[in-house]
Amino acid sequence: MTIPGWLCIPFVGLLLSVALFPILKPDWWDKHEPHAVIFWSLLVIVLFTAKFGVGKSAEMVLDCIFNDYLTFIVLLFGLYCVSGNITFAGDLAGSPGVNVFLLAVGTLLSSCIGTTGSSMLMVRPVISMNSWRKRKAHIMIFFIFLVSNIGGCLTPVGDPPLLMGFMRGVNFFWSLHLFPVLLLNMVVLLVLFYHIDKRAYRADIAEGREPNIRVPHTTLEVGGKHNVIFLVMIVAGVILSGTLPKLSIFQDAQGNALGIPLPAGVVFPWPSLIECVIILLAAFLSFKTTPQEVRRKNHFTWGAIKEVAMLFVGIFLTMQPALRLLKQLGPEMGINTPAQMFWAAGALSSFLDNTPTYLVFLTTAGTLGFTSGIVTSLGTVPVQMLMAISCGAVFMGANSYIGNAPNFMVKALSDENGIRMPSFFGYMKWSIGILIPVFLLDTLIFFR
Repeated sequence: MTIPGWLCIPFVGLLLSVALFPILKPDWWDKHEPHAVIFWSLLVIVLFTAKFGVGKSAEMVLDCIFNDYLTFIVLLFGLYCVSGNITFAGDLAGSPGVNVFLLAVGTLLSSCIGTTGSSMLMVRPVISMNSWRKRKAHIMIFFIFLVSNIGGCLTPVGDPPLLMGFMRGVNFFWSLHLFPVLLLNMVVLLVLFYHIDKRAYRADIAEGREPNIRVPHTTLEVGGKHNVIFLVMIVAGVILSGTLPKLSIFQDAQGNALGIPLPAGVVFPWPSLIECVIILLAAFLSFKTTPQEVRRKNHFTWGAIKEVAMLFVGIFLTMQPALRLLKQLGPEMGINTPAQMFWAAGALSSFLDNTPTYLVFLTTAGTLGFTSGIVTSLGTVPVQMLMAISCGAVFMGANSYIGNAPNFMVKALSDENGIRMPSFFGYMKWSIGILIPVFLLDTLIFFR
């Protein structure tokens, strides 16, 4: 099935809508964002049907909803609920030193509970501790850079692309090879952040702003600590979704996934269903066992998760032709060096789902005929090339608000709490000006 380029028009249209309408028509966008998402989603379905027929269109939609979007939004929902039942309080105030510490902890935590889990857990305390400050949008921008993206590179739990690599034969602990790259990026970005935040902090102090605490930097109290159990449940569900499909009990005689049969030949695999059940159970138990007062202290609302759920169903649907076109053209791109893999995987992961993008380039690398390196089910891939693909897919999701799901969630929660986050292109000014030079440094040191 050859995908024509014009089928990507709805994805481009939705992307431009997200980027431009909040700037040009903010009031209209606030009221009609759902209608815009519905319009572009229906348009891609109509165009796909016109080109390939009802059967193929139904297969595309059902496969996208059940095998991509459903597991994505259930994971996000579960982490949003559980993290919302954990509260941080005390005398820590948002100074440059404290903020560097919080960002460093969140970055390292991302490889343990995933970028989404770490983002949802850390975003509220970071917002709360800096609530007294006027200049704080840059804090959340660096939060997205580090906690929501770069920090997830050390384990398959950290970010979905690495989980897909694990499912295709990459050793679970292989990603620890990326620690030197992570360390360099952390040091460079945190040093830069400290100097930016110090200037903003001094400007806030000069205007007479100060934290509403008597003795700063002394204590930190954690409420709802038992919810860590439910975070572990969610992480276990994610790990199972990557390990169970390898077992013969979940495969038919041809090696295809067994699951719930859906129309148009689509199957919702049993491992995905098990993952969703575990995550939803964790969210339910978290709410049942945590006092409402904890959520009140966290200013917990459903607004952010509703906005993300609505927007990303449109993004997932409209980007299907683009992903299929990418898979179609992957072997013909002439990309065969680590540096090329790093930038190609990264550039596309900035706007498309980084998991299929990672798989396209891992598949491409596996067909290049290398005889030494990491043996995967897709072929042998040299260590440096696998590092480049992994870092490109994980790191460069930070280049835009839609590059990785936690990015938009952090933005939505920041907006909800009165932080004036930059527009789509305003954010990209930060990412281009700060991240691209860091990624060039990565290329020179690790991927030449």
